[in-house]
Amino acid sequence: MKNPEIGVLVVGCGTVGSGTVAALLSQQEHIRSRSGVSLRLTGIVSRTFATAREHGFPEDLFRTDLSTALQDEHTHIVVETVGGMDTAEAIIRSAIAAGKHVVTANKALIAERGSSLFTAARDAGVTIAFEASCAGGIPIVRSIYDGLAANRIDALFGIVNGTSNYILSRMVQDGSSYEDALAEAQREGYAEADPTLDVNGTDSTHKIAILSRLAFGLAVHPDDIPTVGIDSLDSADIAHAARLGYVVKLLAVAMRHGTGVSLFVRPAFISREHPLAWVSGPFNAVSVYGNVSGHTMYYGRGAGGAPTGASIIADIVTIARGCYAPVFEHSCAWDSSDALQHVPAAGLEHRFYLRMLVDDTPGTLARITKILSDHGISIASVMQAESDEQQPPKPVQVVITLHRTVEETLSEPLAQIAALEAVKQAPRPITIIDEHPE
Repeated sequence: MKNPEIGVLVVGCGTVGSGTVAALLSQQEHIRSRSGVSLRLTGIVSRTFATAREHGFPEDLFRTDLSTALQDEHTHIVVETVGGMDTAEAIIRSAIAAGKHVVTANKALIAERGSSLFTAARDAGVTIAFEASCAGGIPIVRSIYDGLAANRIDALFGIVNGTSNYILSRMVQDGSSYEDALAEAQREGYAEADPTLDVNGTDSTHKIAILSRLAFGLAVHPDDIPTVGIDSLDSADIAHAARLGYVVKLLAVAMRHGTGVSLFVRPAFISREHPLAWVSGPFNAVSVYGNVSGHTMYYGRGAGGAPTGASIIADIVTIARGCYAPVFEHSCAWDSSDALQHVPAAGLEHRFYLRMLVDDTPGTLARITKILSDHGISIASVMQAESDEQQPPKPVQVVITLHRTVEETLSEPLAQIAALEAVKQAPRPITIIDEHPE
């Protein structure tokens, strides 16, 4: 029997919306032959259609009134690509009320309001799919709920923001300053005019919150995940990382710890041999550690209209096949009780890198190392730049790496070091991430 035609309404026609529409129009026959699903674009809802006209989309698909478009009985799935929070939520709730399934790439909305939206969808007998919310064209969401279903997930390590990874790649490979690398990312279209949510880590935090809900059943609000972006990173740390055999990456991490799961987003040192170290430019990658499959890694383009649109269409096909409803009922039961507790990341044990600026005077280094020793913190290495013999001598950089220590035990000794008269720039720790054991 011939499969029924599935109507798709796309709301929003920016980068992601236009990428989705372009693929729906150009890949219709390919999608049908590969999946057995016949998709038809029933409309494009937007406030303006400048981008749609630039792409040459048929004007008979243009809709300006969402309410009228949702009344079309031939529309079965609504794709929300508007972004933001309140307007996007209103669009999705309107679609749910109209009895339509929803596909979205909106990571902020899913991370912060997903539980409420999923409950509304379940009550209405429809679903919300969100593959494109976490890593653009990488099928990480379905890999967790489907491909790794046999596994207890032990840890996730993700490079999930292409803007930050592009900037760090330029700083590592070319020695660019943060400001120059950001300007280049904006010229190349990898960074927005206002890149704040990318470079301060917020974007990555939303994504790890979603992935942790899928992997661990852990309900945690993004505001409760400790987050540090790359906007406070000094190029000196990039250079010292290279000398020590490391690469700096903005990592989104979730790992089992004791009776719960700890999460954080921050720039971290990883060994050049680490599988995430070679992920460069605007690409994303997520390492998943399961107790059955061991380590698996997912790599690809984490943003952009075409890759994100491909993930949106994958969700549309899964819904159209009738395969997504049981996934949404069980794997996405975000209104259920928590399976695990959120354990503060400060209780995790890591190795650390410290860099500080100090007067090159007798006894200074000894006082610093004594403070660390008095707090039971073991030093792995010390590197001090030579004085340039100027009179009076300029402060010099001191780099210290530490053996594994619990993060929260560092605050007091680092405060004592910062209070020393000879210390001109207080030390800030950077985590050194080791390969997760399988």
